[in-house]
Amino acid sequence: MSKSGFVSASVISGTRKKIICVDDMNFSLISIKKALEATFEVFLADSNSKMYKILEKVRPDLIILDVNMPDVDGYETIKDLKADKRFTDIPVIFLTCNTDKESVIKGLSLGAAAFIIKPFNALKLVESINNQLFPPEVKKPKAEKNDYNPNILVVDDMTSMLRTIHHALHDKYNVFLISKSEVVIDFLQNNNPDIILLDYLMPGLSGFDLIPLIRGLPAYKDIPIIIITTEGTIRNVNDAMTCGASDFIVKPFDPKELNYKVEKLIRQRKQQRESDEIAFLLN
Repeated sequence: MSKSGFVSASVISGTRKKIICVDDMNFSLISIKKALEATFEVFLADSNSKMYKILEKVRPDLIILDVNMPDVDGYETIKDLKADKRFTDIPVIFLTCNTDKESVIKGLSLGAAAFIIKPFNALKLVESINNQLFPPEVKKPKAEKNDYNPNILVVDDMTSMLRTIHHALHDKYNVFLISKSEVVIDFLQNNNPDIILLDYLMPGLSGFDLIPLIRGLPAYKDIPIIIITTEGTIRNVNDAMTCGASDFIVKPFDPKELNYKVEKLIRQRKQQRESDEIAFLLN
């Protein structure tokens, strides 16, 4: 068991996953090793070049990468890793002091799986790693008569709004709630929602910031996205549609209107999938 108290599946199975940690600060490397060594096989590198020397001998399951480093920073390093067929599938978690929106957007757009902010919490670090290495399955209720309850992801920083939307939709759908926009991409890489509801204004990444990032993931380029906003002006609606939203709804909303819009988009997506399958079979 690690000092965080979290027991990983790698320990239970007897197979220890390999992790490379890259940081130019020795103190950070020591802290990371202490947090992870009871659970994972940890390799330390204090520069980009030393990371590549390790990669010559070790195939890691995940890389933890500091953003701010001399010579070659984390952004350039992840670009190189994702461009190399040998390493493109290795998840990369950024460990950084940068909390501004631009840094998060840049990291996610370059392929980072998650962000851990310094000074880091050992438990959160281990949990983030395990989310990448051992992604949880989306639990689905037992279907009757081949019925399927679609999965809906709702992202809003207001707990009261999450509660309201959950109450409006949970009878017909499996509803997943997220209050921090920066973890959305991490969630999408491990789960499979059928539709996404995004708040327009959120701290960090707004709904508008998230849409192009979501659309950039191959599995979600066509997923229906509804923007939820308190600012129902023509400008905001046009902006939402321009950056890839499928529809919008204005707070405070009528639950019946929300259900109608969600049901319509899910039905349209299902029809499109069926049409694509037929077209594929005919070709």
